[in-house]
Formats: sequence, C-alpha cells, structure tokens
Amino acid sequence: MARHICSTGVMFWFTVVVMKTTLFSLGLGLDDFEGYDSDLGGNNDGFISLFHQDYSPPAPPPPPPHPPSASCEYDLGGVGSLDTTCEVVTSLNLTQNMYIAGKGNFFILPNVTVSCSVVPGCEIGINITGDFSLGENARILAGTFELEAGNASFANGSLVNTTGLAGKPPEQTSGTPQGTDGAGGGYGGRGAACLMNDKKLPEDVWGGDAYSWSTLQKPWSYGSKGGTTSRDVDYGGGGGGRIKLVVTSLIEMNGSLLADGGDGGTQGGGGSGGSIYLKAYKMTGNGDISACGGDGFGGGGGGRISTDIFSRHEEPKIIVHGGNSVGCPSNAGAAGTFYDAVTRSLTVDNFNMTTDTDTLLMEVPYQPLMTNIFIRSFAKVSVPLLWSRVQVQGQISVLEGGILSFGLAHYALSEFEVLAEELLMSDSIIKVYGALRMTVKMFLMWNSQLLIDVEGDTNVQNSLLEASNLIVLKESSIIRSNANLGVHGQGVLNLSGPGDTIEAQRLVLSLFYGVNVGPGSVLRGPLENVTANAVTPRPNCNSRQCPVELLNPPDDCNMNASLAFTLQLCRVEDILVEGLIKGSVVNFHRARTVTVQSTGTISTSKMGCKGGIGKGKVMDVGVGSGGGYGGVGGSGCYNGTCIDGGVPYGDAELPCWLGSGGGSDVIAESASGGGILVMGSSEHPLPSLDVDGLVRADGGSYEDVFKKHDSIQSSGGGGSGGTILLFLNDLSVGESGQLSSDGGQGSSDGSGGGGGGRIHFHWSHIPTGDVYQPIANIKGDISARGGMSGSETGYGEIGTVTGKSCPEGLYGTFCEECPVGTYKNVTGSDKELCLECPPDELPHRAFFIYVRGGSAETPCPYKCISDKYHMPQCHTALEELMDTFGGPWLFGLLLLGLLILLALVLSVARMKFMGFDDSPPTQPGSQIDHSFPFLESLNEVMETNRVEESQGHVHRMYFMGSNTFREPWHLPHTPPEQVIDIVYEGAFNRFVEDINALATYPWWEGSIYRILFFLAYPLAWSWQQWRQKLKLQRLREFVRSEYDHACLRSCRSRALYEGLKVAATSDLMLAYVDFFLGGDEKRSDLPPKLHQRFPLSLLFGGDGSYMAPFSLCSDNVITSLMNQSIPPTTWYRFVAGLNAQLRLVSRGRLKVTFRPLVTWIETCVNPTFKAYGVRVDLASFQSTNGDNYQFGLVVSVDSNDNSNHTIQEDLILDSGEIKADDNLKQKKSNGRVLDVNSLKTLNEKREILLLPISFIIYNTKPVGHQDVVGLVISVLLLGDFSLVLLTLLQLFSFSLANVLLVLFILPLGILLPFPAGINALFSQGPRRSAGLARIYALWNITSLVNVVVAFICGYAHYTTQQSKTPSDVKPWTMEESEWWIFPVALVLCKCIQSRFVNWHIANLEIQDRSLYSADMAGFWQTS
Repeated sequence: MARHICSTGVMFWFTVVVMKTTLFSLGLGLDDFEGYDSDLGGNNDGFISLFHQDYSPPAPPPPPPHPPSASCEYDLGGVGSLDTTCEVVTSLNLTQNMYIAGKGNFFILPNVTVSCSVVPGCEIGINITGDFSLGENARILAGTFELEAGNASFANGSLVNTTGLAGKPPEQTSGTPQGTDGAGGGYGGRGAACLMNDKKLPEDVWGGDAYSWSTLQKPWSYGSKGGTTSRDVDYGGGGGGRIKLVVTSLIEMNGSLLADGGDGGTQGGGGSGGSIYLKAYKMTGNGDISACGGDGFGGGGGGRISTDIFSRHEEPKIIVHGGNSVGCPSNAGAAGTFYDAVTRSLTVDNFNMTTDTDTLLMEVPYQPLMTNIFIRSFAKVSVPLLWSRVQVQGQISVLEGGILSFGLAHYALSEFEVLAEELLMSDSIIKVYGALRMTVKMFLMWNSQLLIDVEGDTNVQNSLLEASNLIVLKESSIIRSNANLGVHGQGVLNLSGPGDTIEAQRLVLSLFYGVNVGPGSVLRGPLENVTANAVTPRPNCNSRQCPVELLNPPDDCNMNASLAFTLQLCRVEDILVEGLIKGSVVNFHRARTVTVQSTGTISTSKMGCKGGIGKGKVMDVGVGSGGGYGGVGGSGCYNGTCIDGGVPYGDAELPCWLGSGGGSDVIAESASGGGILVMGSSEHPLPSLDVDGLVRADGGSYEDVFKKHDSIQSSGGGGSGGTILLFLNDLSVGESGQLSSDGGQGSSDGSGGGGGGRIHFHWSHIPTGDVYQPIANIKGDISARGGMSGSETGYGEIGTVTGKSCPEGLYGTFCEECPVGTYKNVTGSDKELCLECPPDELPHRAFFIYVRGGSAETPCPYKCISDKYHMPQCHTALEELMDTFGGPWLFGLLLLGLLILLALVLSVARMKFMGFDDSPPTQPGSQIDHSFPFLESLNEVMETNRVEESQGHVHRMYFMGSNTFREPWHLPHTPPEQVIDIVYEGAFNRFVEDINALATYPWWEGSIYRILFFLAYPLAWSWQQWRQKLKLQRLREFVRSEYDHACLRSCRSRALYEGLKVAATSDLMLAYVDFFLGGDEKRSDLPPKLHQRFPLSLLFGGDGSYMAPFSLCSDNVITSLMNQSIPPTTWYRFVAGLNAQLRLVSRGRLKVTFRPLVTWIETCVNPTFKAYGVRVDLASFQSTNGDNYQFGLVVSVDSNDNSNHTIQEDLILDSGEIKADDNLKQKKSNGRVLDVNSLKTLNEKREILLLPISFIIYNTKPVGHQDVVGLVISVLLLGDFSLVLLTLLQLFSFSLANVLLVLFILPLGILLPFPAGINALFSQGPRRSAGLARIYALWNITSLVNVVVAFICGYAHYTTQQSKTPSDVKPWTMEESEWWIFPVALVLCKCIQSRFVNWHIANLEIQDRSLYSADMAGFWQTS
C-alpha cells in the first residue's frame, strides 16, 4: 500500500522531530537514537558543545577485508598475468562474487562479456595498479562493479550494466513500496504511485521512499525493487546496482555505465536507479552514465550519481531521471540526484518527464557548503522537515518546469531558511508551506511562481525575502503569500511587465535603491481573492482616533502585523510606477522620488470600510444612502421617502481615516469606501512626486457590487472617497495625471452617491522670497467629487482638497505666488488675502511685475516698460544724460560749443603738425610747381633737359586691361609694326607670355577683394591698390633685372638689359612698355620723329571714378617728343589744364561731363596749338575685346581745313570709328574722335546703384579758404562722431542687438569715418593728404549703410514696441516718437561732410585756380 503523507509518514517525521527536540531540552540521553552522539545526552555540556564546537561525526567502521584475488589464466581464462598485463579474451559467466587484484594492467578485449547476473547483488571488484580497458562492444554484467586503477578506458559500445541487478537495499529503509498499487521503487527520488482515490491529491501519494541522503557525495546503496499489482506474483522491476570507479589519472568514457532500475511492465512498478560513484583526475569521452528509475505501472525513482573528477571534457551524458509510469503517464518517478564533488553542485534533473512525485532534500551539508543546487526539467524537489536551512555558496536554480517545495502541504507549520548567492527561476515553481526566510544577492524569475501558504498560523505568518543586489520578475512571474511578506534589498526590485506580481495580505518592500513596477505588473496587499485560512488584516473602521503610525511610521521597516499598513514601501530611494500598486492602507516611507507614469496607478479605491463612521443607511427595500467622509453622502430616496447620507468626519488639515461604505458593514454586498494612501511623514517628507498616471482613493459604486453579485437588485449607496495624505516637498501632475478621492456612484433607483474623500498636501518646506521655487506643477486633475445618483438629492457632497497654510506672499492649496499687482502680508491660503497694490505708487513708463515669492508688502515691485528705461524714474540713458546737463536744449548748445572748441583745437594742432598754411594764389609768371601735384614731369623736366631720353625711343606699347582682379593687364602677342624691325617675333611672343603670366592675379586675391567689397568697400579699394603696386613692382623688376631682353635684336640692349622699360600712371590703371634703340642698330629711320608718329595716341590714366579720375601722364618721353613741336611751358600748361578739366569728368555721366572738355579743347587749346601745326582731339579706344573703352588724346598734324576733323588721309574712319588691330600701328590709330556731336552717340555703362552716390561724392573745382574748409570739416567730423555715439546710445535703449546690427552691418562702418578723417586732416603733403581724404570720403559714404540699418532698427522698434506697451502705461514720449531725429541728422551731417571733403580735396589737388579760367588769354598768360 502506498505511503500517504496524511498518515504514517507525516506523523512519523513529526513525532521524531518533536521527541528529539524535547529530549534536547530535558537533557536526556539519546543513546537509543541512531546518528546522535551519546555525549549529547545526560548533561548540558554535551548539548552546548554541539553549538560551541566544530561537530565531527564518528568515524565509519573499517571495510571488511577483500577475498583472495582471482588468477588471470585459471579463474578468468585470460592471457598473461595480473602483475603485468592480463587480457580476457573469452566471455565469462560467473556464479559468485569475484575479486581481481594485481599490479599490472587488466584488459577485457572487444566483444567479450563478463557476466555475474545469476545472483542478485553479485559483485565484481577489480583493483589494479596499471590500466584498465573495456574493449569495443565488451560488457560487464553484475549487481556491483567496483574498479580501482591507474587509468580506465571504456571503448565505443562497451557497457557496464547493473540495471535491475541490485542486492538488498540498506536496512530500515522503505524504498520498496508495500501493497498492490504497482508503485515504483525509491532511492534518490521517490517512486511514483498512481492515484486511485479521488479524495486525495496527486502529491499526497507516492511509492517507495528516498533514502541514503547522508551518502549523497559517495553513494553506495542498491536501488529498491518496484511494487506489484498482484498478491501472488511479484511483477516489480529490480533496483539498480552499484558502480564505483576510482581512477588515479584518466577515465576515457566512450561506453556506458548503467545502474538503472528494472522495468516492471504494466503490472509492476519500476525499480529505482542504483548508485554510481566516479573519482579521477580527468575524464574524457562522450559515453552515457545513467542511474535512472525503471519503467512500470508506477515509474521507479532515480538513483544517485556522484563524480569527483577535477577535469571533465566532452561531458559524457549523465542522467538520473525517474522511470515512466504506464498507469499515470503524467506522473513519472521522481528524479534522482547527481552530485559533482569538485564544484560541490547538486543537480536534480527529470529529463523533461512530468511528475507529481518528490525528490527529497534532507539536511543540506554545511561543512563544506554546497556551491550550487540545480533543479530542472520538471524535477519536483521537496524539503519536508519542520525546520530546515538550505544554504549554498553559489546559486540555486529552479528551471524548465522544476518545482521546489518546502514543508508539508497540509501542515503549514514549518519555517525555512534559504541562503545563496543567486536564486534563479525559469518556468518553475517554489512552494513554501509555512514561513520563509530567504537571503540571496540576486533573485531572478522568468515565468515562475513563488507561493507561500501559512494556513492562518500566526506563528509562521511573517516571511522575509532579502536580495542585496537585484530582484527581477519577468514574463508573468508571481510572488504570493497569504500572510505577511517582507521583501528587502539594497539594489533594485524590477517587475518588468504584464503579469509580474508581488502580493500578500500585508506586504512591505524596503531598503531598495530603486523599485520599478513595469507596465501591467502589480504590487498588491491585501490579496483580492483569499481563502478562509489566510491571515486577514482588520481595518480600523470605527475609531475616531488617527493611527499614529500613519503620521510617523517606524523607521526600522520591519514587518509588523500590529501596524495599520497593508502595503508599505519603506526606505526605497526611487520608485517608478508603470503598473499597479494597490492596497487598503498604502504607505511610502522615507522614499526619495515617486514617479507614476501614464500607464501607472497607485490605488486604494474600494479598499476602505464597508461600514465605518460615516456609513450610509439602507431602507427595507434595499435603497440606501451614500457613505460620508470629506463630504456628506448623498440621500437615498424611494417613492418620496428619503434617508440621509453618511456624515462627514475627520480633520481636513490632517486626514488619516478610511472612507465609509454605502451600507451596513454586516451586508456583504455593500459598496466599500476608499482606502488610505500616505506618502512621506511629518519627519521624513517625500522630496518629489511626479504623477502622469492615476493616484486614486475612490469609493466603491453600486455598479461594482452589481457586477460581482448580478442577482441582487440593490446594495445601498456608493462608498465615500478615502484619504490621500501627502507629506512632500515637490509635486508635479502631468496632463494625463489624476489624483482623486471621489465618492462612489449610487444606483439609478434612488441610492445615493458617496461623499467625496479628503486630499491633503502637507508641504514640508515652502520657500519664500528670493529663494521661492514652485512646489507644485499641476496640469492634470485633482478631485474629491461626490458620487452621482439617479435622484437629484442623491448626489454626494464634494470632499476636501487642502494644503498647508501658506506664508506671506503665497496663497492657495499649492502655495502659489499672489497675482501680479497684489500683495499678501498675512499667513493663510485663501485667495482673498491677496490685496490690490496701490496704483499711485507706480511711476510713469512702469508696470507691476512678478517677483519671486510674491509681494509681501507695499510698495509692490514694478519695472519700466522697456530695458532702455532706468529705474527708479524709468528714464532712458539719453534722457538721463540730457537731464544731467539741464535738458535737451541746453545739452544741444553745450554740445555744439564743445564741438566748435574741439574743432579749433584740432585746426591749431593740424597747422602745427603740418607746418604750412594756405598757399597764395599763383600769380602770372610764377613757377607752376603747384599746378597739379600728380604730374611728375612738371617738376622733374623743369630742372634739367631730358630731350636726350627721347632720342632712342621707338614706340610706346600700352597694356590692355584696367589692372583689376577681373581684368588684369596683358599685352597682345603680335609685335606692333613700329618695333617689328628691332625685335625677334618668336622671342617677343615668349616675352609677352611671361609678362602676361606675371600680370595675372592669383584667385585668392580676387576672392579677398570680393569679400571685402561686400563687407567694407574702402578696405577692398585699399587691398586692390596694395596688390596693384606690388604687381607693378614685380613687372618692373622682371623687365629691369630678370628678363634677358632676348626679344631685342640689339646686342648692346641684350647685354646691358636695356631697351625695354615698364611704367604706369600714378593711379596704377594704365601701364605701358617703352621700346628704345640699343645704339648698335645703325638705322637712319629710327627712332621716328614726332610728325612721323602722327597720329599719336595718348591714353588717359584712371577710369573717371571718384577715386581714380581721368588724367594725362606726360612723362619724360612724351614731354620730350612733344617739345619737338610745342614749347615746354605751353605743353606743361596744357597738361595741367587738361588734368584739371579731366577731374570734373565723372564715369556714368560721360556725355555730360565730357562736353565741357571738348569745348575747352576746341576753344582754348587747338587755336593755340595751331600755330605749332599740331592738333589734339578727345578720342575713345577699345582696350579689350569687350565693350570697355579707354579715353585719351589723338595728337595729329593740324590741317588748313578746321571744319574737317579727319586726321589727314592716314586716319581711316568708318562712320566716325577707326578700325585697327589691337596694336598701335604706325601712322594709324585705333581710336574714335569724340566731338560734341559724336558724344551723343557714345555708349557708356551706367551703374544704377552707384548713380545716387555720384551726386554726393564727386570731384569738383577748388573753392580756396583751405583753413575754413578744414575747420568746418573738423566740426562736422566731431559732430558726426557725437551723433554716432548718441545714436548708438539711443539704439542701446532699444536693445543690444540693434547696436550690434548697426555696428556690424557693415562691420564698424559707422565708427571708422572718424579715425579716417583725423588721419586725412593730420597727414603731411597735399598729395598724401588728398589720397587719405578720398579714403575718408569713402568711409563716410559707406557708413550711410549703417545709418540706414539704424533707421530700420529704430522704425522696427517703434512699430513693435507700441503693441507691447501695457495698457496701464501713459503714452509714448516725444523722445520715442521722434526716434528718427538722430539717423536723419547723421545723414545730413554726412552729406554736408561729403560736400566739404570734395572742396578740401580740390583745394589740395588744384592749388592754381586759374586752370579753370574762362579767359583763354588769361589761361595761357599764366604759363
């Protein structure tokens, strides 16, 4: 008959434990109890020594002596000797035990069988010093096989088989089942017994019991025989035998070691597995090692295997599972045990065979401790003792359907301790019947359950789970206790996702660094559906006294059943709620942050009292009124008869009561009130609470009760809302967040709704004044509404939402700052305490402003309407400046006087520095050194006769291009006809290529120019002048010293590097190459005379712009040539007058400005030159292949017919235009003569953008009075700078961005005219001073861009600022409405400056004003 836990087995173990405990306490002798030292009995010293000394069990008795060894040849039929090498070559059938010993090797050759299977328990022992070998397909059959050797080899197909050949199991064991149930035998695991009685559970019955736990590390017991189903025939399978291998070095395992239980068929139980013990230094191979239970009607339990092998390779397959049960296929025999002595690991693996039968773990050894325990593959392990400690150094793993249970299912009286580094669970279950004390570092669960059942016993109602590092639940893992559960740790508790649950009747989570309740996971206390034997917390519903622990919980965070909490999170740093936390009385104590995500919920809804102080009433017909708490419960009405709702109770300023139900507490179907949620405490408030999900303490509704009990017609009114009491520093409620303590709804037939609950925010610290920070950010909903009802009078009253009294300047539940324009100087929370600020204390241009912490006194803080105004009177910096000097008019007069004074000082300093004053007008007959300072020839030729320089001059070849980055200088490759006889054409072409290459500008120079052109044109012009000078120096240096003059035919010129000269006009826009004879050509026709060169083209330098006006450069060569026909003084006077007239020619207006020049030439010059047989005409020349033209003079022989402007027959005209090559051909010109009529057809390129500027800066005639002009310029320059500073000051009143815009668009353009003007005024020499004055004029006109930006900024500010002005501010003042004054004044000042600068430059460049004389005689008389 199978053993039943309800009867004999349980009572036996219970009796033994109780008796031994009693005897210990009485000090009685224990000699009669096997396994205990007699020293423990009779005196207390022996008992105490058990705990104060290292306990050592008694030494086992010595083994019996071995029988004499068999001989190799006579007994075994082998070849050789056991002291050398013995080979068994034929099969043996033994009938008795055999012992084989020797100092040599022992080999059983392939296909040889050594059998001793006739006698159960037959033993074969081999003890050799050398090697043992079991050949391929060789077999050893025996009840016991014991081998000691140096090395052991089991070849492929070899077999050591003790299956079903066991001898008798140890005495006083119950491994063989009794009765005729056909149960399996037990050893390492219990045998299976198929359930025949519906009144019992599958785990309540089993077959043969487990035994020999004490020999787990060195198992040496036989397996037990299986039971039978017949009283007459024993059909049970035999137990597994014993195998022991003790090898000094290597075991090569490619065969099989079998100690399985025998099969019992369909009428007998399977035998249990036997014992296998292996000891070696190393084991290799891929064989099989098995001590499995046998198959039968009830499967046999697995045996025991232990290995003590330092190095295992290729892992031979080791299995100890139970046998299959034919009678109950889902209940196989229990798995056996596999112990690895090296790693000290115990494995219980049932090889994925389901079972209801246990593998027993008795006392786990402590010296040494096990390292790991593995329970897997549907193994079912039980620790059945009344008190037990399972302690390992490593991990306990329950995997792959494994089940680990502690205690007895129907006697949940035990206490258990589990100590390990890690507890890992995957698809498994741990059941605890009693109390559990678990201490691990890491607890990981995957689709697993930890179930604790105490059956209501108060002695074992508290369980503790402690994980110092990590607890993780994933894939619907559950930890459940029907009593009290404490979960402690120092790391992280993570409920990862849906289905992950920790729940108990009372639940305490403490000491974690972080608790994460993932989406769909649950923390719950108490349980939703509990059995009658669960430990049930009793709510405090009828007391009007607030529990002290709600306001000041104990700091020890221990599980205390006397406290009111049903769920507490204590001393947890960070709590993240994405799932559900639900309880009746929920407390968060000494946490740092609590974050409720949008999917998270913290709820005590419907977890309060069914009755309570404010419970509703119920009529006989079932209609009831709502419960009251923060508000009165709604009335219940039926057919005109009404009953009042529950009354409010408790303190709104510090609520700590459960909500009341909507009916009597004796009516099970009544709706419950809301529970209590407390976060923080008065001594340890919660620093931060972030709510994006739900925090609820709502009352129960009629609908909730109706869903559970759909047969009832009515169940009273709705429950009242509960309590949400928050001791905290900072609160944030997002848009999806909700805090509610609403009353439950009544029914449509007249039951009243529950009254609202109470929500209180007890702020721990409310900052005030300058350190104020908002303590709450509320975007969601906070409510304590009453419940609805079907009748008008049945609505529950709204509850209370309160906060701690606010200090001065703050008001409301969340202590917000009083509105702008109000102040509060008393303590309280009502908004009416914020009073209006006196309006007469507000200055003009000011408005009341927000101040941190609110206004606590008068006068209320205010601010000027713009940063440009300065406190306390809200004046601008400009107004303050003017007010300092007595107002705008007096300030203007003082500024004007100061400017004049500074200008006089500058003028005096300028005259002292420069050392000259205005030169007197040039009188007739005086030298003409000052007629035009740019003509070097006028000064140089007057000192010495340079006619000899023109004697060797052959031809002047002009460069094409204007020497700009876009159009650099270049020479045509074809030599002119004038020099064709003195140059080699090929060498000339190479010379031109070298010159053109040198004249080309690198790309980066043009890039810099373009960048500067847009940023600051004066800098771009200076950059171009600098590069042009360097380019000219490079060309001249090349021709003078680097080029070998190989193109010249003259040997003398090539030897002396003479014959070629490069020069350019002073404006660096016109360059030319002069060709000279070397002196050894001996040509009578060279050089040509002046009249042989006619018509002679003389090109103007410059481009007619303001910075480079047209001018004729008459150097030594030209002067000497012209002196052949025209007297020098006449020619000089002509050049000076011509350049003076050319100054007035402006590019873009050539038709208009060239007309006076043409008239002057026709009326003043040609009549004079006619006497010398020479005529000059204005002409245009095509200098490039494009549309650009250069201008100059065509000098020719004067004809008798003055009406004919054609230059003899040598000047070929075609419709007024002369066609020629790019070179100047001898006696031909490529120019077009310009007269009054032809000027009308002149095509010129006009730059529209620069046209307005040409009316501001242009070259004009001198006006004299240089000191006066300089003084006025100084005044204007200082005035300009002053206006700039005032404009910037005004813009700074608007914003700093406006100042930066004006300063840097264009960069510093508005400031640079002042230093440029000072530099021009204080420069020495008319020529240098005029050049710097032109740059000053450029900066002055460029700065108009900045002035325009200032105007735009002012206008934009004016138009936008009006709309930003508060309505209670007085209108804008004159200074703001007339923002345009300074920009307009700047424009006028700069235009006037430009006019005076033009006169100043004219005075410097043309000091002889008679050059503009309208009297022809007066003009030539001066020369």
